[in-house]
Amino acid sequence: MTSISGKTDIDWAAFATALAPVETITDTVLVKKRSRDFFWYSPLLNDSLRNCFGDLVARPKNHAEMVHTLAVAYAHDAPVVLRGGGTGNYGQAVPMDGGLIIETTGLNRVLDVGRGFVRAEAGALMADINRVLADSGQEMAMFPSTQDIATIGGFVAGGSAGIGSIANGALRDPGNLIALSALSVEAAPQTRVFNGADTLHIHHAWGLNGVITDVTLRTVPRRDWVGCMATFDSYAAAYAAGYALARDGTIAAKLITTVDARICAYFPKLAGHIRKDKHLLVSLIPQEHRDPFASLIRDAAGHVDLMMTDTERQDLGLPHVFDFSYNHTTLQVLKADRSATYQQVGCPIPPDPEAIANVRPKLGDDVWMHHEFARVGGEIVTFDLPIIWFTTPERLAEINATYTANGFAVYDAHTWNVEGGGLKADYTHLAWKKRMDPKGLLNSAKSRFWADVAHLSPDEIEALGQS
Repeated sequence: MTSISGKTDIDWAAFATALAPVETITDTVLVKKRSRDFFWYSPLLNDSLRNCFGDLVARPKNHAEMVHTLAVAYAHDAPVVLRGGGTGNYGQAVPMDGGLIIETTGLNRVLDVGRGFVRAEAGALMADINRVLADSGQEMAMFPSTQDIATIGGFVAGGSAGIGSIANGALRDPGNLIALSALSVEAAPQTRVFNGADTLHIHHAWGLNGVITDVTLRTVPRRDWVGCMATFDSYAAAYAAGYALARDGTIAAKLITTVDARICAYFPKLAGHIRKDKHLLVSLIPQEHRDPFASLIRDAAGHVDLMMTDTERQDLGLPHVFDFSYNHTTLQVLKADRSATYQQVGCPIPPDPEAIANVRPKLGDDVWMHHEFARVGGEIVTFDLPIIWFTTPERLAEINATYTANGFAVYDAHTWNVEGGGLKADYTHLAWKKRMDPKGLLNSAKSRFWADVAHLSPDEIEALGQS
């Protein structure tokens, strides 16, 4: 069996035999399909990653099979990439060095549910976990808009916030990510358990410094949620209403999203349900807070278009409201026009409607704003995930520079470097990579700095971030 990637000289037929009884996928078409995630959201990443493929897919179905898979990879010096639901946007699950793709979805058990927590294997789908939690009157503190196909391990390895973050903070905020277990890649892979703040050594490192096998996340009491959509004559008014809703102590919103009217034109399923050519505020609120929500929208000169329980939503044939939030918003546009892309931008803190209004005309007509409200460290923040009509890399750089010059922080969505997309390059993640992955087999191409420090000891690598 020859190398599909063209980047390895491993005998993949022998490798697959050595993996037995672990299920493998060798068909070239299927291996190539599993070598992709949603990197095509970015034209720059699409150019860089579209021809990167793995050589073999392994599908372990329990912890023992995962240990065996990693031991075989270590023995063959095989590059390894972990894949959950493949919902990442930066090529996290793309095997740039070829090699082995380990699909984690077979490890999908919910292991324990207690008051305020759930522990599940890394391949468990977020939506399935929420269904299990319903029996205990609980729900996840936050989940991605892609919960139907996103795994809990993938969310921890590649995500940072989601639906629920306006109420419960970012994933990295204390108490949200309670614990995780990760395997090393050695001749005899070892399990390390990370608790509390130590989980941040592994969180959001794209699986390059340990193989997450199970995760314990915070849960919160389950509520009767109502999906709301309100429209406004100006984007500044929609954003100001979102900020007022975030600050309102009487309305416990789980989601607050604002969307430019031009983007709403790409939401065909909402046609006839929301006012045309108006700017949109999307929210999830508890059933008992419908009246104060309606009052807040009226006071903000807005119009309540929809208030739907889940049953009412289904009767109308509409998607969940969170299908119009986070990067699902981007996906709605890309379904119609692949020339669009997006960016990730941190806004001034505290949120400032005037700053948003001032920067809009400076960005140009090819940038359409879309904001997500969240809490980080207890503070209300917003992130702009604008639709950008891509023309050239130079124009994208110009847009980034305009944001930066006006006090907005750009967290580049168009890089495949883990250190370039928001992870602080303090070398702690690479020190743990050395401890957990001494040969550097795990997704190493995704680090800008690994090749420079791979020869050092873990302590020497960590010291680089302290100098």
